[in-house]
Amino acid sequence: MTKKGTILIIDDEEDILYSLKFLLKQHFSSVFTDTNPYQIPRLLRQHEPDIVLLDMNFGKGRDSGSEGLEWLKKIKTLSPSTPVITMTAYSDVGIAVEALKSGAQDFVEKPWRNEKMLATIQNVFKAATSEQKVDKLQKTQQAINAAINQPFTEIVGQSAEMQKVYTTIEKVARTDAHILLLGENGTGKELIARALHKQSMRTDKVFIPVDLGAIPETLFEAELFGHKKGAFTGAHQDRIGRFEAATGGTLFLDEIGNLSLAAQSKLLHALQTYEIIPVGSNKPIKVDIRLICATNMPLRQMVHENRFRQDLLYRINTVEIQLPPLRNRMDDIAPLAQHYLKMYRKKYQKGALELSMGAIKKLQSYEWPGNVRELKHIMERTVIMCDKNQIASDDIILTASRPSAIPAMQKAATIEEMEEQLIRGVMKKHDGNITKAASELGLTRTSLYRRLEKYGI
Repeated sequence: MTKKGTILIIDDEEDILYSLKFLLKQHFSSVFTDTNPYQIPRLLRQHEPDIVLLDMNFGKGRDSGSEGLEWLKKIKTLSPSTPVITMTAYSDVGIAVEALKSGAQDFVEKPWRNEKMLATIQNVFKAATSEQKVDKLQKTQQAINAAINQPFTEIVGQSAEMQKVYTTIEKVARTDAHILLLGENGTGKELIARALHKQSMRTDKVFIPVDLGAIPETLFEAELFGHKKGAFTGAHQDRIGRFEAATGGTLFLDEIGNLSLAAQSKLLHALQTYEIIPVGSNKPIKVDIRLICATNMPLRQMVHENRFRQDLLYRINTVEIQLPPLRNRMDDIAPLAQHYLKMYRKKYQKGALELSMGAIKKLQSYEWPGNVRELKHIMERTVIMCDKNQIASDDIILTASRPSAIPAMQKAATIEEMEEQLIRGVMKKHDGNITKAASELGLTRTSLYRRLEKYGI
């Protein structure tokens, strides 16, 4: 069993320090002790403890707890996030209450029972660990949000099709309505989800994206709902799930169409009750999330084929937003190409590089089966490979190498058929190399494996 956590114990009795150290070193990686409370500032800096166990009285005949309260306040000033558990030998409820008011997480009475002492420390440690994870996520998200000061940042396009999307975002963003984003791969569903979050009432809270296509079936519950230590092989410690991490903010479930019926049932229950139960626990946890889902799959057709639950579809699509493929917004290709040119010439230090009119016309004549993601990939590759100051049409190598005039039968193909054709072409191009094919398609290896199995490739 892997031991984690650093405990600092301050008590003026050597026997107590020895007993506690002997008990706790069996369960925590580091245990430090000292009889002198005046060493606390140095010990906090030196050891950065996860928990401080603090006696409330120092010196014989002292039982007011005033010294302990002063040192408690000092600890909370020096290290506000460090949990403190206080100890008193006199079972004085008044001192315990004052300690809790001053910032202590809990208290224990002397003489203690080992089981009680251990349970108290472990509970405080687990709570502090979970809070630190959530706090880290929130701080990270706040930093991201602080950098985004314009609506729809990074969403490039002023075509009529995109204007409709922007209008819908403005109407629904400040509600808590569940949103379902539909569209082909590479149309920018996560970007739209982030724009919805940015414009929402939860903008100062976390945005948690989850690629459901990359989560193995066996780990679905643990990833989304969390798990308790020992719940299964490899669960060495408690872990909060994505639902709990997203509480107060937005949870974005991408590729929801890839879920099995069993996983759909579990997700539906969580969305109906706004409660999750971590694997290995019987205690439900309330969550408060705004849900955004996305898929490139035909969910209504899947409902008719009994591959997707109708009640789950009703639950997740209070509002649907259909994202147009790039071939239907040709007016946006030039601005998008210029946007990525600017991004990558800065990244690769090619500040003089420009797009020729011939290059732009070539981009506009292409059907873009991989949508905006494919355009981004091609612009990066072109900037890297171009040794001149201007990108000519010959410098642009189009992945699928097919013109805009596609056969009528192909135009009538379903999204799934188009996806299958694209995957087959890219797999053939890379001689079956999964890593290269996944990179070009903008998928994870796991997501590509799922599609290969789905299409029998």
